[in-house]
Amino acid sequence: MKLRPYMLIGFFLSILLSILPVASNLTIAATPTPAVTPVSGLSFTQGVQKTVLDNGLTVLTKEVHTAPVVSVQVWYKVGSRNEAKGENGISHQLEHLMFKGTTDRPVQFGRLFSALGSQFNAFTSYDETAYFGTVERNKLEALLTLEADRMKNALIEPEQLISEKRVVISELQGYENSPNYRLSRAVMRNAFPNCAYGLPVGGTKADVEQFTLEQVRNYYQKYYSPDNATLVITGDFATEPTINVVQTTFGKLPRTDQEDKGIRKELDKNTASKAPIVLKEPGSAALLQAVYPLPDINHPDVPAIDVMDAILTGGRSSRLYQALVESGLASSISGSAVELIEPGWYEITATAAPGQKLAKITEVLQTSLSKLQQQPVSPGELNRAKTQLQAAFVLGNQDITSQANQLGYSQTIAGDYHYIEKYLAAIAQVTPADIQKVAKTYLNPAKQTIGYFEPTQLDGQAGTTDASSGRTVENFDPGKPVDPAELAKYLPPVTTSTDTNKQSLPQQLSLTNGLRVLLLPDRSVPTINLSGQIDAGSEFDGNPKAGLASLTAINLMNGTKTKDALTLAQTLEDRGASLNFGAGREGVNISGQGLSANLPIIMQTLADVLQNAAFPNDQLELSRQRALISLKAQLDDPSGLGRRVFQQAIYPANHPFHSFPTAESLNSITRNDVVNFYRNHYRPDTTTLALVGDFDPVQVKELLNQSLGKWQAIGQPRTLKSPTVSLPPTLTRINKAIPGKAEAVTYIGYNGISRKDPRYYAALVLNQILGGDTLSSRLGTEVRDRLGLTYGIYSGFAAGINPGPFVIQMQTAPGDANQAIASTLALLKQLRQQGVTEAELNTAKRSITNSYPVNLANPSDVSSIILDNAVVGLSPTEIREFPQRIQSVNMAEIQQAIQDLIKPENLVIVTAGTLNTASQGN
Repeated sequence: MKLRPYMLIGFFLSILLSILPVASNLTIAATPTPAVTPVSGLSFTQGVQKTVLDNGLTVLTKEVHTAPVVSVQVWYKVGSRNEAKGENGISHQLEHLMFKGTTDRPVQFGRLFSALGSQFNAFTSYDETAYFGTVERNKLEALLTLEADRMKNALIEPEQLISEKRVVISELQGYENSPNYRLSRAVMRNAFPNCAYGLPVGGTKADVEQFTLEQVRNYYQKYYSPDNATLVITGDFATEPTINVVQTTFGKLPRTDQEDKGIRKELDKNTASKAPIVLKEPGSAALLQAVYPLPDINHPDVPAIDVMDAILTGGRSSRLYQALVESGLASSISGSAVELIEPGWYEITATAAPGQKLAKITEVLQTSLSKLQQQPVSPGELNRAKTQLQAAFVLGNQDITSQANQLGYSQTIAGDYHYIEKYLAAIAQVTPADIQKVAKTYLNPAKQTIGYFEPTQLDGQAGTTDASSGRTVENFDPGKPVDPAELAKYLPPVTTSTDTNKQSLPQQLSLTNGLRVLLLPDRSVPTINLSGQIDAGSEFDGNPKAGLASLTAINLMNGTKTKDALTLAQTLEDRGASLNFGAGREGVNISGQGLSANLPIIMQTLADVLQNAAFPNDQLELSRQRALISLKAQLDDPSGLGRRVFQQAIYPANHPFHSFPTAESLNSITRNDVVNFYRNHYRPDTTTLALVGDFDPVQVKELLNQSLGKWQAIGQPRTLKSPTVSLPPTLTRINKAIPGKAEAVTYIGYNGISRKDPRYYAALVLNQILGGDTLSSRLGTEVRDRLGLTYGIYSGFAAGINPGPFVIQMQTAPGDANQAIASTLALLKQLRQQGVTEAELNTAKRSITNSYPVNLANPSDVSSIILDNAVVGLSPTEIREFPQRIQSVNMAEIQQAIQDLIKPENLVIVTAGTLNTASQGN
């Protein structure tokens, strides 16, 4: 019943090249299992106050005074469920238009949110459309004013609708690039032939093209109303004065009293497809999707269904992972129970391993489901599933944004913000008999709809590459940059700024073996967030063995001298904890999470795999096959292939950043290669760990010495000296064709700067102006907002220990790629020739510094920030001093950064997509 990522569609405005983890601060009654220490004294809804205004608006407020930030969310009870025939996607189209401005504020709302330093977002799903922003606490009233304004006064005019239709179609065409999306669409249409749930949330191109102004306006007026909405406010505020502000801003809006127009029709058991739906299209791997009808979210079977799902697909120890992935039949397996306002569904998806048949996977899948129906699950299995579900809610709600999400979801979909606690109490009571009952009831083969994707092209290498120095077809004259002074008159007033100089600093220590540790206690939530890096990244691969660092990292959890892979997995999964390793360019990333009571288990497991990994041959072969499937998927994806071609074009063959795995390099890697890489590069003196959460530093230091103090390294660590990278002498255009893709992806850029480059802070501010946000930046304003050529366009500096690429990325329709590229080049030339204004500079600095406290409000984010700072050699005080460094950037530094770092005549431009894209001129 949780908010599920695949259900959401819309503006997910993540910053290119950086990932911000999401989590929050809740609790649950503990499951009666010996494997986990009960979490007590916490409540998901404790302190929540519900207020209903006279106009019907439901307001949920929850004070959380752990950080000086607040989250404001507006949840409308309207989604694709409410759409009539011929208007599939109108909820999503309207969501886009809600950012185009209002009668009183006829400007892009993304720019207003960005000026406030808000981390903002929106999504459309089956039952709901939601808008949310998280800001410093002094921006609360401003955020409420903006949300109230667009609830009733959104500008929905011909010009906005035309441009935003193009943007939505670009988004939908981007999804069309994915075989998983195309298979899911076909399966859902068959499973729900007479219900809106069977249609894509984002809509269809045919319907979107036909939307009229009157249609969209009527939909807005019908559903965007206070009596059809829930306003959620969480964070560092006082309830009573805030409710007064809500009364002033939202209370004056009229209600519409529209009844819920969802089309309530249960899936007829006779409509399930008996024969598999088969798609034979270009793609990289064979896929399976099976769908079974489920009841609605308030049905009493829902808790048992979710426990059943955890037993089947909850981690490596789950039944389907063991039956399909560990056996070598599938490279991945996942499951999800979709419980909604109306009857939903359970879906299982699998990707076949190389050479394996979907029919065989289906047979093993059905055998596993039948066994679940016929035999009771063991107490250990049941407790593990319950613990995973409960721990996931605590770990997934460490920040106020996620807490508001949970409240909004429960109130809107289940009709009661207390739902989550009732649900978790019911989880604790689920019995083996309950699991058997729901398995028999809902995993019925007669009610199953199953689909197969059978790729017609498996190598992902079709098409030609054309590299040349030249120009794009069109010349483009960009409009004038948005004047922040003009923007400022539409911003609501803001109270006095908050003090951001109170951030606690991490304690630093080094073990006698050289291992570095940063500790930052945070007692606000009973959780542990571990981040780490080992200098054993893919920069040490070399082209002949490209993929070696990654294979080594992903095999760490495949067994040690005393524990096999399943034992390692169960040790963590029994407690709802996780520990993962992945190789990046400059290091192996370590990430771990768990309830604070399980810190010893996480650290002991970490210590075991770092010192005693065994690399069994059978597991190495399985991981190799999964890597080969991932490689095929990357080569079949315009984003993946485009990034590879781009990076290999800007870095010479002897540079570590040029190297990418190939089928030949992956197949050449032996177990001896992996063992030797592990012995040579996994060392305490090249390892850094950062721990943020609920712990006693004295006890943690003792634990570290016990578990990792005896880890020793021999000799000196290996180092690399990367060759100097020159910019291309002229503009270079490379086109790469992939058949069967509806949307092209373009990368534009060259080698950039390192994190310790003295121009780094100026580059960050410059990038914020240029392309740091697809709604408020110059690139976004022109290429996305005004011209409607792309769903998303971003720029970023990938600045690590070594200089990484400066890159601009966008997705476009094949026919729009050249104009979007020409527009981008013209904007870069304009920036080079005219520079930026003082108002742009100040607005960009405020946007970065105002949003920084939001990052610091999430313990998971903080662990990543302090780790990254340490790895690149920055002072521990950087986490506190970062805003001041941004604020100190002056115009002279910005103009110098433009001259040094913006070189339109030296760009590498790579476009990957359909054949007609790649065959266009230069």
